[in-house]
Amino acid sequence: MKLKPLPERMRPKTLKEYQGQSHLVGEGKPIAKFIESGTLPSILLWGPPGVGKTTLARILAKETGGLFFQLSAIDAGVKEVRAILAEAKKVDNAILFIDEIHRFSKSQQDSLLRAVEEGTVTLIGATTENPSFEVIGALLSRCQTFTLQHLTKGELDKLLKVTVEEDELLKELPIHIEETDTLIAYSGGDGRKLLNILEVVVNAQLKEKKILVNNETAKKYLAEYMSLYDKGGEQHYDTISAYIKSIRGSDPNAALFYLAKMIDGGEDPKFIARRLLILSSEDIGNANPTAFVLANNCFQAVNVIGYPESDLILSQTTIYLATSPKSNASYQAMRKAQKMVKQNPNVAPPLPIRNAPTKLMKDLDYGSGYKYAHDFPGNFADMEFMPKELKGQTLFEPGDNARENEMRKRLRLLWKDKYGY
Repeated sequence: MKLKPLPERMRPKTLKEYQGQSHLVGEGKPIAKFIESGTLPSILLWGPPGVGKTTLARILAKETGGLFFQLSAIDAGVKEVRAILAEAKKVDNAILFIDEIHRFSKSQQDSLLRAVEEGTVTLIGATTENPSFEVIGALLSRCQTFTLQHLTKGELDKLLKVTVEEDELLKELPIHIEETDTLIAYSGGDGRKLLNILEVVVNAQLKEKKILVNNETAKKYLAEYMSLYDKGGEQHYDTISAYIKSIRGSDPNAALFYLAKMIDGGEDPKFIARRLLILSSEDIGNANPTAFVLANNCFQAVNVIGYPESDLILSQTTIYLATSPKSNASYQAMRKAQKMVKQNPNVAPPLPIRNAPTKLMKDLDYGSGYKYAHDFPGNFADMEFMPKELKGQTLFEPGDNARENEMRKRLRLLWKDKYGY
């Protein structure tokens, strides 16, 4: 009989065996409370690969006594969903787990709505993508969303120890864990990936009298294993990171290489296009506002067209963004503003720019002294808009590029005395 892969052999069956996500499964935390009460709402589990979404779904079904149905959004359609819903009507407590629910189309997600709303099934959806973007609003509002995180070094070390001591095969082998830094670095916080690469290192030394797990053996035996791109997580995050940083660094050649690698690995074009849309604002911004327009059109286009033609649209947009002027001034300004709000949560706008919809507010001088900019030369009225406690504070610092230098000149003319641009 063929032996199951190590991650499957070590899949936890109870919450006590489960590693990580203490903010959800710890005592008094939401998931633990669901199990204690025996009642489970429909939920969405959002997090990177290998952090226990599928395992948690199975444990929840087992602990709450539900009949467990599982579908993968990659190869299931409306027909498969309806077949399960028909079966679910025959039992009191049916739990439908949909892996990669973000890959379901709108019509597929619509087919779940009535069953979820009426309680025919309790839905557990797992996704590596932000549900706000990928799950329709009607379904999103019927589910509680929980975010799962990468496993910590301590949690990964514990997983290694438990695996070597308890796995039916590994516990019989002369395995000596000396160092785990490289092994854990390769895993990227992904528990499934950690066990896969542990298995690679161990299998490469089966003929040895002593199987060493240390930084040297990890680097030696994992070089070839890590060379392939896996959209499920093996190099998913490393490659998208390299891609974005190449565009930010104005290197279209490297960016195209990583783009081709992702496309060749079957990466979701919407995932790539969404990252381009974020980059166009974060790293280019007002240095070239057209970049955002093009990235948005790219996102819309790949949604309509899909592969294989989307590769040309993604290529065109990648080259444009990589060769565009760069500025993170808008990004920095927003982060400064958010920090300022946290430090000054109770400051109020000046009275002249407050709204005055009632007589009482007008009597309190709300709106009194407001200068309508268009009534003044150059459509500019010199008045204070910041709360008095923050008068003169600067958040936006124009970048060093042609367009934002023009912004700087205009601001200098208008606000030289106030902000000193």
